[in-house]
Amino acid sequence: MPRVKRGTKRRDKRKKILKRAKGFFLTKSKLYRAAQQAVQKAGKYAYRGRREKKRDFRSLWIVRIGAGSRINGLSYSLFMHGLKLSNIDLDRKVLSDMAINDAAGFASLADTAKAAVKEATTKAVAAHPNTPKVPKAPKAERPKKS
Repeated sequence: MPRVKRGTKRRDKRKKILKRAKGFFLTKSKLYRAAQQAVQKAGKYAYRGRREKKRDFRSLWIVRIGAGSRINGLSYSLFMHGLKLSNIDLDRKVLSDMAINDAAGFASLADTAKAAVKEATTKAVAAHPNTPKVPKAPKAERPKKS
């Protein structure tokens, strides 16, 4: 078999890995084998982090929308349900931005959602008039939460 002299390919490959490992601690940025492992692990963390970032932002938007809707007298779930009933298709990112920067616009959306929920509730009650309404027990008789 003929001898394979790799030419520049080996050096280019190693330089690429060491360039990616720049700034890593001690030998992880100097020695090829340690750098290779560190870069591979960093790639796994980066891949996972890109997905976690999406989750984190969604939960942040939900918290902001919930805070804005509570100011307007609705829970987050009722607010979102009301928007869906009134066919308003705004994503959570836009709604959260409105809650922070455009309080008046968000308040009008909350009023629309309230009206839609109220209308849906009255329709549901009208559709089932024989459903008994169970009154709440007085506070003295309610079991205490433990």
